[in-house]
Amino acid sequence: MSFEQPTHFAFDEASEAEVAKILAKYPEAKKASGVIPLLYVVQRQMGRATGSAWVPKVAMDVIADRLGMAPIRVYEVATFYFMFNMKPIGKHHLQLCGTTPCMLRGSDDVMRACHDAAHVQVGQTSADGLFTLTEVECLGACVNAPVLQVDDDYFEDLDYDRTVALIEALKRGERPTPGSSIGRQTSAPEGGPLVLIDVPGGVAGGGE
Repeated sequence: MSFEQPTHFAFDEASEAEVAKILAKYPEAKKASGVIPLLYVVQRQMGRATGSAWVPKVAMDVIADRLGMAPIRVYEVATFYFMFNMKPIGKHHLQLCGTTPCMLRGSDDVMRACHDAAHVQVGQTSADGLFTLTEVECLGACVNAPVLQVDDDYFEDLDYDRTVALIEALKRGERPTPGSSIGRQTSAPEGGPLVLIDVPGGVAGGGE
């Protein structure tokens, strides 16, 4: 799908407040270290403004000017990291982990649910503009696999039916609560914790 790069970008008021907080963390001589956080600021602003969270080239030029960097250095960072979108995406970015723990726990069923309910294939955006589907590497939530990241939120312990329900809720404009879809407590096994549930004296490792 072809698209046109915008010719102008400026941080809005909310983004300027974020930028000020970010740059306050770095000495003036090291402010280029803020390049990744500022790329996130741009991507979030584009999402608010256009409904598509991505980073246009002109915005990277603005970041380069703000940080005193050569534009090519910003381009290098933005294109190296997978979480920055270099072209417009759907309103919701479905990012499915397909690596071993998620695959063993049923990520193929989650992928099938994305195809069936969101009507989108990997690397594509649905015809209604609501969903872009990406298969990603490990999201670091293996204990609650399989995991589908929707925008910045993790939805865990999914299966086909729970994934369809999630996507249908997003279509209705609802935002389900992130986390385990079966109510699992952090990394506890299904059914709840099995160890350290009754600690003598109330102190872990305690006893007589």
